Amino acid sequence: MTKNDAADDQEISPSRLIDQRIQELDDWRGKTLAKVRTLIKQAEPDVVEEWKWRGVPVWSRDGIICTGETYKSVVKLTFAKGASLEDPSRLFNSSLEGNTRRAIDIRENEDMNEEALKALVRAAAALNASTRKKPKNG
Repeated sequence: MTKNDAADDQEISPSRLIDQRIQELDDWRGKTLAKVRTLIKQAEPDVVEEWKWRGVPVWSRDGIICTGETYKSVVKLTFAKGASLEDPSRLFNSSLEGNTRRAIDIRENEDMNEEALKALVRAAAALNASTRKKPKNG
């Protein structure tokens, strides 16, 4: 993205910016990001797509569920409250040392456990909803 493109970011919807990122990548990372995006939307149809920190796709519902960063050798899905989620399929394979976040690094030609990923997304959304501050009656 050029500087002019970045200046226009505020005028373009976050979903469109994610579309553009996927097209720009034009390799396995774009295909992988598109696939996880589809799985996230299947798991949580009411998810909100956001674009934060100068170019990071974010999926939220009552708070951040996860981010989707792309690097040279991985597509990284970072779950904001991953340390609080059960992961029976052991998808989390990165950022394991922290007290809050957990991440999944997806490498080229790596199989993805789609059902387990959707279960994590649903669990993250449920956790966000359960810890959301309730409005005070007054």
